[in-house]
Amino acid sequence: MTEAPGRSCPIHYRYRPEPLCADPQPVDADVLYVIGGLYGNPEALDTLERMAAEEQAAGYRVRLVFNGDFNWFNADPETFARLNERVLNHDVILGNVEYELAHPSPEAGCGCAYPDFVDQDVVERSNRIMARLQSVAARFPDLQSRLAAAPRWRCYEMAGQILLILHGDPESLAGWGLAHENLARPDHDARVADWFRLTGADVFAGTHTCLPALWQRSVEDGGTRTVINNGAAGMGNFQQDTRGLITRIAPANLAPCIQPVAQVMQGPLALSLLPVAFPFDPWMNRFSTWWPEGTDANLSYRRRILEGTALRPEQINL
Repeated sequence: MTEAPGRSCPIHYRYRPEPLCADPQPVDADVLYVIGGLYGNPEALDTLERMAAEEQAAGYRVRLVFNGDFNWFNADPETFARLNERVLNHDVILGNVEYELAHPSPEAGCGCAYPDFVDQDVVERSNRIMARLQSVAARFPDLQSRLAAAPRWRCYEMAGQILLILHGDPESLAGWGLAHENLARPDHDARVADWFRLTGADVFAGTHTCLPALWQRSVEDGGTRTVINNGAAGMGNFQQDTRGLITRIAPANLAPCIQPVAQVMQGPLALSLLPVAFPFDPWMNRFSTWWPEGTDANLSYRRRILEGTALRPEQINL
């Protein structure tokens, strides 16, 4: 991989797997929502907060953790400030977007660490999107300070299971080791299994790479381990489907209020991908105002926002 802005993985993004779950914290809730890739979509935020409220009305205690890239399209200053204030009322970890908003570093560009299969035009547009968003963030130094104080990962314990919440992978904030493209490769299984051994986790819940994935294997000790990647909460993830996705983790007897797109069991816990059916027209109008035709985000993302991806739901189980 070339060490160029948008492709390089800065040294300060990197960490070792061994200490990530050294001190798991009790979830202290019945249901955990893991929300990656909100991408500055206020309609999606409204919707997932309503989803949580429905679960609370059913008697469940719900905890939200945003595992990065909750900013991206929100280049309007008022929306930027309001969205970050709301998200920071919950648990958060940094995505590469938030890291570069809090600690701008020109050599990182967007901080995406794009692999070689991503077109260079996409990389350069992402770098320019980041530059525009950084100019907005600079108007809110208090928010930048709060983002700078956020951790790069969180580790929870729930029903005897150790849950490692990441943005990228167990070696880097912007790592692609839990990407759908890599999890689909049989020769990658050994590396993922080794990460589970080194961290002591039972579940990796990630995002960053924009495509959902479920990976579950038996590892050397005979136990089952699971990777769940929600893709994006604020954009469509499947063919002709504009809905976002979030990860829901809860005991199996606590059914979600919405039918999951996919679900697997990890010990006593059900790991689900829930659709986020945000109001599409208001979001599309907002996006088009912020990023009209010909602008970088419009060129890179408009088609995905309108049409989803090439992925089908049955393809996420790897």
